Amino acid sequence: MANNESTKVDDVAKKSLEGLMTDYQTTSQGLAQEEADNRLKKYGENTIQAAKKRSEILIFVENFTSMMAILLWASGIIAMFAGMLELGVAIWTVNVINGCFSYWQQHAAQKATDSLKKMLPSYVKVTRNGSVKQIREEELVPGDLFALQAGDSIPADARIFNCSNLQVDESSLTGESVPVDKGDQYQHGDGEFAQNNIVFAGTTVTSGTASGIVFATGMTTEFGRIAQLTQNQKKVMYPLQRELNQLTRQLTLIAVLIGVAFFLLAIFFVHSPIASSFIFALGMIVAFIPEGLLPTVTLSLAQGTQRMAKRHALLKNLNSVETLGETTVICSDKTGTLTQNQMTVNHIWLISKQYEVSGTGYFTNGTVTSAGQSVDIGEEADLKILLQIATLDNDTEVTEGKKDEKSKILGTPTEAALVILSRKAGINSRHENQKFPRIKELPFDSKRKLMSTISKTQTGKPIIYTKGALSSELQICDRILDAGQIRTITDADRQKVLDVNEKYSREGLRSLAFSFREVTGQDPLVGQKIDDYTIKTAETHMVFVGLVTMSDPPRPEIFDAVKKCHRASIRIIMVTGDSPITAKSIATKIGITTDKAQVITGNELDQLSDDDLQKAVKGEVIFARVAPEHKFRIVSMCQKNGEVVASTGDGVNDAPALKRADIGIAMGVTGTDVAKDAADMILTDDNFASIVSAIEEGRTVYSNLQKFLLYILNSNVPEAAPSVVFLLTRGLVPLPLTVMQILTVDLGTDLLPALGLGIEKSEPGIMDLPPRPQDSHLLNRSIVIKAFGLYGLVASIISTCAYFFVNGVHGWPSVSLMSSGTGYAEATTMTLGAIIFCQIAAAMNCRTQISSVFSVGLFSNRRIWLGIIVEIVLLAVLMYTPFLQAVFNTGPLDRVEWFFLFCIPIPLFLLEELRKWIVRKVDSRH
Repeated sequence: MANNESTKVDDVAKKSLEGLMTDYQTTSQGLAQEEADNRLKKYGENTIQAAKKRSEILIFVENFTSMMAILLWASGIIAMFAGMLELGVAIWTVNVINGCFSYWQQHAAQKATDSLKKMLPSYVKVTRNGSVKQIREEELVPGDLFALQAGDSIPADARIFNCSNLQVDESSLTGESVPVDKGDQYQHGDGEFAQNNIVFAGTTVTSGTASGIVFATGMTTEFGRIAQLTQNQKKVMYPLQRELNQLTRQLTLIAVLIGVAFFLLAIFFVHSPIASSFIFALGMIVAFIPEGLLPTVTLSLAQGTQRMAKRHALLKNLNSVETLGETTVICSDKTGTLTQNQMTVNHIWLISKQYEVSGTGYFTNGTVTSAGQSVDIGEEADLKILLQIATLDNDTEVTEGKKDEKSKILGTPTEAALVILSRKAGINSRHENQKFPRIKELPFDSKRKLMSTISKTQTGKPIIYTKGALSSELQICDRILDAGQIRTITDADRQKVLDVNEKYSREGLRSLAFSFREVTGQDPLVGQKIDDYTIKTAETHMVFVGLVTMSDPPRPEIFDAVKKCHRASIRIIMVTGDSPITAKSIATKIGITTDKAQVITGNELDQLSDDDLQKAVKGEVIFARVAPEHKFRIVSMCQKNGEVVASTGDGVNDAPALKRADIGIAMGVTGTDVAKDAADMILTDDNFASIVSAIEEGRTVYSNLQKFLLYILNSNVPEAAPSVVFLLTRGLVPLPLTVMQILTVDLGTDLLPALGLGIEKSEPGIMDLPPRPQDSHLLNRSIVIKAFGLYGLVASIISTCAYFFVNGVHGWPSVSLMSSGTGYAEATTMTLGAIIFCQIAAAMNCRTQISSVFSVGLFSNRRIWLGIIVEIVLLAVLMYTPFLQAVFNTGPLDRVEWFFLFCIPIPLFLLEELRKWIVRKVDSRH
């Protein structure tokens, strides 16, 4: 909360009720209807204004104006100018189809409605003209008096002036998983949004009732302010977009330089006419432009998106897929992402004995043991009393889910944990409530931090059960239950309890203390009416029973996911609204940090300069008790350090940081619609492990793009080699490959196998490598060496030899090389066929970078094999169709020549497998 907003809220919280009524010109009778109507006109409706949406036409056009798309438009024009109309139309068709597909994917993922409105309730009860009436929440105005009860969403920022046992879930604002106690008296707790007598729009009442006076509505609420911050935040360009722009510039430069070189050689070396030399050069430029890159990128990203969806990660933008693979830092919330968001009791401490409780979550899936041995509750008198208090001094109901369903709770997480504890111990809560019927309740309040209930025993005597904070319990207890006997509590007893509680606190566990008091014998309440049982008279002279500790347990799969991140050199920074002790305990327990990690609270972060914060986020650090601006700032400082940041979140407070991050990740189950709208990815299971799986898919996508790039550049070398031979021999060697045959490879035979490479599964060990450096590129030195110096060179030699092989069959060198007729067509067809069959080997070799293709399954990628079959069939069609023979200058091959072609891929594939084996052996020695 910014200082000016914080000051305003504090002023409202501190002011007397009478002063506040005066300021907002209202009374206990509420606003007059006429006045409310005037204020509605003045302040506007109580709604969150939607961010101005971008034009659908503009979004559509953007899919056709990327640098690569512009290059393809230009290529089509060049092809048409060079007299190849069909080619130009084909290139443009590829561009149009790809742009439409990209737009469809993007449009399908976007939300069409303003989902912020869904977070506000439809109706609210207000007091106007002295009577209670129900109005639409949009009609609420500053100065209105309204009522709240358990389950209500809070429609506006308001000051509480009357409440009973009120608890509010503020996790959508603060990230704190435990409901906050509210009262009608001013107290300021730790962190932001901590005014005890203020409730905020977008939060939810979990228990109790209250009345409040509205002081902010719509965009002037804290909810609205954060939403506005999100709307004003522009999304950064995806790394893949930047990389494709860089690649486009590189390939364009290569293509133009090659075209110019061929143009000059044709004129000055071969002495060809300028017109024919220019057309020849234009054809070479088009040949060296990877027309299939854009559809391959789109399909690869789309396939990655589908695979992620199966692993519980929904991507809203295709470019987000690859960005995940570059992630170097994950800024993650704790509750529900790293943990299960289900409070679980794990220890019971009595002065005479201690117990462990197994099982996690809101399910009866564990037992109560002591020193590893099962216990009989009937023989454990002290434990039985504590469990009775946990069962009877409790207002929460838990409906356990079946199979994969989540359990549902009506009440607070703390009491839900106690309900499950009683069930694990075999206690039937319905039976206990019938046996000890409740006759009165002294509701919890944050001032005394206690809750008490008075029940009637089977003998008709009242018994008081109390639970609450240890410090409060020790103040009201003068006796202690020790091995079945009640005795006076000593200072040593108190110190022992405090020491144990401190130990549990350091472990990140929350504790709850229990006490009771039987109203019998000389008790001053004996014979008194139930109305005489007040906080003052009932909560005193209590018998201390013991402590129960609980925590929100980590998800079972989180440990392996964190280890995988460490192996992949991905840092995890916990950014949470929880307490520093709890945050550090969870972080060290699941392996995110060591116990030496620095913990920075929101208040401490405010004192840090940007330079200091930049240094802090480079090391082991945990952020606790943070506000929206804090999360946004943390992400920004990580990015200034050159990190690619993925940030998780579920609340309104997370939205600005989600939008600022390179990848914003919202929770699909517990996340607010605001967070989902701001995010790039939505987790359908709210599970951190799904993020790690998505990162693996992102790395796979990038690796596949490099495999595709190697594959298409590899074919460019043998495509250019015949032209080089033609030029260097001053035309003595007729052109072994025509321009149309070159384009047959680029837009025909190469396309399907290339698309198959785009959906190749993850290569073994991909998550054992660090994220790629920020200054690395898709087209790197390794790809250039392989494409031009290894695969391409070998393919060039083989295809050129294939040309001379056919000429040799026809009598060369006794006769001149054929330059026209069926024999020449057969020779160029053989060259084309050799290139295609070399590409068959290249398609298989490119499937892995170091691992053996056999390790990923020789036939596991069916799309590549389909592409191989199609390109062979396409080659045959070009050979044997008379009409196409004339267009592409092809001719039929005989059996020997077909046998020659089919022999090409086998040795190329086996030799590459040998090279990869040698590389693996060398790497294993280092």
